[in-house]
Amino acid sequence: MSMRWLVADFDELTNRELYEVLRLRQEVFAVEQTCVYQDADGLDMEAVHIGCWEGESLLAYQRCLPPGLQETESTLGRIVVATAARGRDLGRELVRRGIEHNQQRWPDQDIRIHAQAHLEKFYNELGFVTDSDVYQLDDIPHLEMVLSRLGKPD
Repeated sequence: MSMRWLVADFDELTNRELYEVLRLRQEVFAVEQTCVYQDADGLDMEAVHIGCWEGESLLAYQRCLPPGLQETESTLGRIVVATAARGRDLGRELVRRGIEHNQQRWPDQDIRIHAQAHLEKFYNELGFVTDSDVYQLDDIPHLEMVLSRLGKPD
């Protein structure tokens, strides 16, 4: 079965696609990482949603937010790969697609992420530079990282 990538505004998502996005986020962020947080934070409706699908299964997902909504810069967030799809380099491809999207849509803006601290090297390899000390976000160590609008990923 072949993979397909979907880029959609909130109102373009079908009910089934939205359900799968929320299911995957809950499965990984709430259950796997045993983290209680407000996932439905009001930002999804303003986001562009990027997902990798195989049939009806959502393998990887992220949301792209415009500058000024969550941060001064544009942002990538809710970056997640399904447990069963790990090891296929989908996370790297997902983030590259998010970077490309944000750079095309908001070319005069840097991209900021709130990365889990253990993924710092992964994001460094994609061009992000650490921009904060480690801090706790929902009881998980995080770092703020920035990709300069002048920086281009490989």
